[in-house]
Amino acid sequence: MQAADRQRFAAVSMMIDDRLAELIRRRPRTLVLTGAGLSAESGIPTFRDAQTGLWSRYSPAELASPEAFEADPERVLDWYDWRRELIARSRPNAGHTAVKRLLDALPGARLVTQNVDGLHQLAGARDAIELHGNIWRLRCAAPGCRHERYWSDRTAPAPRSCPDCGKILRPGVVWFGESLPAQALASAWQLAEVAEFVIVAGTSGLVHPAAALPFHALEQGARVVEINPDRTALSQAAHWHLACSSGTALPALADLLDAP
Repeated sequence: MQAADRQRFAAVSMMIDDRLAELIRRRPRTLVLTGAGLSAESGIPTFRDAQTGLWSRYSPAELASPEAFEADPERVLDWYDWRRELIARSRPNAGHTAVKRLLDALPGARLVTQNVDGLHQLAGARDAIELHGNIWRLRCAAPGCRHERYWSDRTAPAPRSCPDCGKILRPGVVWFGESLPAQALASAWQLAEVAEFVIVAGTSGLVHPAAALPFHALEQGARVVEINPDRTALSQAAHWHLACSSGTALPALADLLDAP
């Protein structure tokens, strides 16, 4: 560990009080909720920061909505090819690795993520509930066609034609104006109801209904720790707010499980 990393780690360790340390060591039933801030540390810009270079003249809604896809599907698919290429060059960071450690060590722990990049899975996390879908999943846009596939080749652009009906394939993500997958949302809501401990990392709390999950858990009596350099709507209600990056705070929390 380099000197700067040791300093950051020491700083976040001072934020973790005895109550939080004791809670984690009791291995409570845990829900981990992650957002774009976690993957930003792997070099993936948050969705609203992704309009750079050739894409700077477009708003997110012009590239990620049913209306945008209907108006110019090639432009939308070009942008998603660019996003996949960017993600393919990225790797899980210390935060992703720490989430995997927490999931393995805490009985019944589950992960709910708003991220579509698949980095949690690359880090080894299993059974992640993806509220906003996955950019590597493709599905046919034609009504009535149920073709869906996972595009695992990260060295080539994804195919654009459905092998079943010949119509165009779209990314399996949730666009502006679309509802979240009903099963994923129901599962996430149920996990929030029964969680004893909730870790919220790298999310601004601005995107609903995901932003409501930690508040629902609080209403059921769960303890909540928020990890974010900035304060959010959750900060006041959470039991702990760790004002630092996910890549620093999550490993510190995971290390508590190894302490005597």
